[in-house]
Amino acid sequence: MENCEYCQGRTKQRSEEEYKSLVNRLSRIEGQIRGIRGMVEKNAYCIDILTQASAASAALNAFSRELLSAHIRTCVARDIREGKNETIEELVNTLQKMMR
Repeated sequence: MENCEYCQGRTKQRSEEEYKSLVNRLSRIEGQIRGIRGMVEKNAYCIDILTQASAASAALNAFSRELLSAHIRTCVARDIREGKNETIEELVNTLQKMMR
């Protein structure tokens, strides 16, 4: 998991495993959203739509947690080792935004 050398500026080269995992999660979420749209178009019962929307929201949160975990293990850890403490402030700001 040592991809730290690939965390450069505002881009990151991900491992094939990380890339596939993230894209697969996003594809499932995309399918969930399309399904919700279809439910609205077919005048599905509100509670059924809300249940699916809640599941899609939980899936997006799981995606964010996975991405954040990888970021901390690679980019953040590397920057801390290199004494780049501004990365900690960036992480704190990101966590505050995610917790709104």
